[in-house]
Amino acid sequence: MTTWRFANPLLLWLLAALPLFALLRGRTGPAAALLYPSADLVRPVAHAVRARAGRARATLRLLALALLVVALARPQQGLGTAEVETSGIDIVLAIDVSGSMRALDFELDGQRADRLEVVKSVVRRFVDARRDDRIGIVGFAGRPYLVSPLTLDHDWLAQNLERVRIGLIEDGTAVGSAIAASVNRLREQKTKSKVVILLTDGVSNAGKVEPLTAAEAARALGIKVYTIAAGTQGEAPMPVTDRFGNERVVMAAVEVDEKTLRAVAERTGAAFFRATDTRTLEDIYAQIDRLERTAETVKRYEEYRELYRWPLLLGMLVLALELLLAETRLRSLP
Repeated sequence: MTTWRFANPLLLWLLAALPLFALLRGRTGPAAALLYPSADLVRPVAHAVRARAGRARATLRLLALALLVVALARPQQGLGTAEVETSGIDIVLAIDVSGSMRALDFELDGQRADRLEVVKSVVRRFVDARRDDRIGIVGFAGRPYLVSPLTLDHDWLAQNLERVRIGLIEDGTAVGSAIAASVNRLREQKTKSKVVILLTDGVSNAGKVEPLTAAEAARALGIKVYTIAAGTQGEAPMPVTDRFGNERVVMAAVEVDEKTLRAVAERTGAAFFRATDTRTLEDIYAQIDRLERTAETVKRYEEYRELYRWPLLLGMLVLALELLLAETRLRSLP
């Protein structure tokens, strides 16, 4: 089966701006080239010419712009499939993006860094080490949201991971809802082993599903939920902004519900981990990486053909046609 995709799909949103561009162009026009004492003298001619020539040229111009936007989005065609052996494990990474993940009690490259940036760095290496596993990402704060569905395209996964940040949704820590959303992504999969790796630094205080209730659902579906409690216990340095817009670091009280996280892991036949620094967090993901692997053969598209040349060429031809008609059949007064 042939697959199609756009390398830069976000650029397709520019197509939505074209109708607005056409509307604005229609409301404004060039300054008058000839002056008449009364518009009644030329109205019949102007109306007929403008109605035909103006609309035709505007349509061609918009069509050319639309084709150029499609070319910039880089359409691609999958050339074929290759059979590869995978570990037979589908993994969903559930990552806490609540406000407390701003705490600066971790280090990255020898510099103090907030929890989320360190987690993203460690997760990137974890994903790179499991090139043949289907991996998805769910972010959560006051509610969960999908960052990336299960995929073997880990380059695309890494791009989506880069866009994960604090403040995208309402604050809070919906641990139960995050587990439920992750389990929902895995329940229809046919793989022999399905795993959720949930990382949080807080206490569940939001969402409509209790963590242990979600854990029961995961166990019923044969899904393991590994849990990681991140951050120091008690107090942690936290950046705050005062009313004058100045940022400073203060020691703030932090709390993580180790008891519930441990119960979730045990109930699903997984394990609970505690990460208080970057090195510990790296070791935890390394341990999880050593999960038992069951070999399985799947098909994956490995090569794509660039098709942007075709809409680019067609767009240039349409633009050239519009310019040619503007100087010949659809020529207008200067």
